[in-house]
Amino acid sequence: MLTNKYRSTFYIGVTNNLKIRLEQHKDNLETGNKTFASKYSLEFLVYYEKFVWIQEAISREKELKKWRREKKIELIKDFNPKLEFLNYHFDSI
Repeated sequence: MLTNKYRSTFYIGVTNNLKIRLEQHKDNLETGNKTFASKYSLEFLVYYEKFVWIQEAISREKELKKWRREKKIELIKDFNPKLEFLNYHFDSI
């Protein structure tokens, strides 16, 4: 899950390479590409899950997108209590 510097909006997506995908989101912000993530300046990673099978990842993405904001924040805080930006912690990902 990505958020902006104010942690006010969240974006959920699936990728097979998180580092590259985060770079793409940042590039979209810098080049002005009109995406949901760039519109709301969503570039900071606060939550992630790993899956072996893409079908499981897509299923989980769909599930999370249906959740209310409060439930998403609770999930994030269980994983990342301070809602820290995890973009530069790839050694643990």
